[in-house]
Amino acid sequence: MIEIGELSLALAMAVSVYATIASFWGGRTDNDVLIRSGQNAYFAMLGLFTLASVVLLHAFTSRDFTVEYVYNYSSRDLAMFYTISAFWAGQKGSLLLWAWMLSLFGTIAILQNRKKNRHIMPYVTGILSASLIHFSSLMIFASPVFERMSLIPPDGHGLNPMLQNPGMIFHPPTLYIGFVGFAIPFAFAMAALMRRQEGDVWIRSTRRWTIFSWFFLLMGNLLGANWAYVELGWGGYWAWDPVENASFMPWLVGTAYLHSVMIQEKKNMLKFWNVSLVAVTFCLTMFGTFITRSGLISSVHSFGASTVGTQFGFFLILVVVFSVTLIAMRRDMLQSENQLDSILSRESSFLFNNLILLGAAFAVMWGTTFPMISEAVRGVKITVGPPFFNIVMVPIGLFLLVLTGLCPLIAWRKASLDNLKRNFLLPFLAAVLGGAAMLALGMREIMAWLFFVAAVFVMATIVMEFIRGVRSRTAGGKENAVTGTYNLVARNKRRYGGYVIHAGMVAMFVGFTGNVWNRSVEASVKPGQQVKIGGYTVTYMGTEYTKPKPSKEKYAATLLLEQDGQKLGYLRPEKNIYHNLDQLTDEMPMPNSEVAIRSTLKEDLYVIFAALNEDHTATIKVLINPLVIWLWIGGFIMGVGTLIAMWPDKREKKLLDAALAQTTSA
Repeated sequence: MIEIGELSLALAMAVSVYATIASFWGGRTDNDVLIRSGQNAYFAMLGLFTLASVVLLHAFTSRDFTVEYVYNYSSRDLAMFYTISAFWAGQKGSLLLWAWMLSLFGTIAILQNRKKNRHIMPYVTGILSASLIHFSSLMIFASPVFERMSLIPPDGHGLNPMLQNPGMIFHPPTLYIGFVGFAIPFAFAMAALMRRQEGDVWIRSTRRWTIFSWFFLLMGNLLGANWAYVELGWGGYWAWDPVENASFMPWLVGTAYLHSVMIQEKKNMLKFWNVSLVAVTFCLTMFGTFITRSGLISSVHSFGASTVGTQFGFFLILVVVFSVTLIAMRRDMLQSENQLDSILSRESSFLFNNLILLGAAFAVMWGTTFPMISEAVRGVKITVGPPFFNIVMVPIGLFLLVLTGLCPLIAWRKASLDNLKRNFLLPFLAAVLGGAAMLALGMREIMAWLFFVAAVFVMATIVMEFIRGVRSRTAGGKENAVTGTYNLVARNKRRYGGYVIHAGMVAMFVGFTGNVWNRSVEASVKPGQQVKIGGYTVTYMGTEYTKPKPSKEKYAATLLLEQDGQKLGYLRPEKNIYHNLDQLTDEMPMPNSEVAIRSTLKEDLYVIFAALNEDHTATIKVLINPLVIWLWIGGFIMGVGTLIAMWPDKREKKLLDAALAQTTSA
């Protein structure tokens, strides 16, 4: 069975080389036979990577510890749920998952465009196939997926306790979908440049791919934040870890691109800027994957020192050189046909929005790579921690939040005084009144106050736009408010889906701002003793010991929770000890915390069972994290808005068909 997997990967690499050559040569010579052959070869790669994935999954489920990767990431007592998720728990499986997804997405994109975009599709296929040469060669030479063990162990090494969480089944694949998905708009953009196809056809053809990828990067980051919050036991959801940043940077640049393309579609401007943004986004997905696997950074997420870093770095350099060279060579066809007429215009506001997002991405990249730079220059690795990111990103976030309210409503070309009054007077008054009310209620933290005032302003602009739209539809009496709202959104999905996304973003910023009021207390207590914080009383009742499986010991503390004398219930945080049953290694037991959280719209009570001490006391850490739930609510709202914006639209299809017809006739 394992030999089938090895053969599949070898054939996949050979087929990817052929698909690359056939597609590029077929596109250059307009040879339909070669073009179709290259596409069919790409379809074959999907079958080969699928077969290899099935073989690896079978090795995990059958506990085939002769495979080194299966041995290192599973064991006989590992639940099947986590045994399956172990497929992508390590470097080798994640590379195979990446290659399979890229072959799947590429196949879908080719099938979608077999009868359109015919001039650029051979180059799209060639670019995607070239990427698969890289990934298949990694899995064959640098990091063999089906590498065998020299000895046959009786049991596996087991899965890291931190990975034994439901987040493991969702978070990594979601991020990979976002990473891999951005390869499609990148391939279309580069193919359009190679073919000298002018216009925005490639943008319209890949709009849903871009939103799809952006959405999954967003959800991947949120799922990772939630995983850290409930699993790592430090009380927070974002630590500015290098690998967290690796997925955050392409999302920031991708967000800038999604806003910027609207200017090209409306005003035929920023062509050079847009193609550069999509190239940078793709390069950042490669960069994030590189630093995760190179061993150059220290992170709880990274795969440690490995043999793939050099080859991945070389591929990243090739992608950057290819993109920069091609864009520079085609700069003549990327000239804007219009110019900015006024600073007070929607075009300018979108441009400012882009600059802020790129500034945020640069700040995150600088903080992430500075330890590597300092070590290379001075021989000393200087760690950049959360204080740096908080100082830099807080003002950037505030500007970004304010622009979220300004960008969609300010007029195109040049905003008049009447336009500004009509669109922003009421939101401004709402923000002033809201800010005054917060001061009257005792809010004195200046940055929190500024963020909440900005949040009120942005929400007021969104609500006002919905009210205006619904009023215009119900004015004649033919539609009621519910029908009017539905039709308003259904006929303007992109616009109102964007408003919903912005509303979700406001909710998320409310969640971020709650960090200002975080509080914590830690104490060692005996049964019957209490820990008090912020009106809550936590009484330690005792600890229960169980051994649910040979490799795991569980200590569960029982805590009575009361608030202002009223009983709220019991919490059961855990301290688990995982033992390695593998006879080939002699590792120390690994402790792991399972926190207990009580969430309300106002705050989370977060309890960590830090230790059970020799004197029979339990060390309990209790935190109050205000407004955290709004982070998850905001993510959900942004997800709903994204689905609305992605929903098929007949008018957009007509515009794309018209653009394709114009390109074909030209």
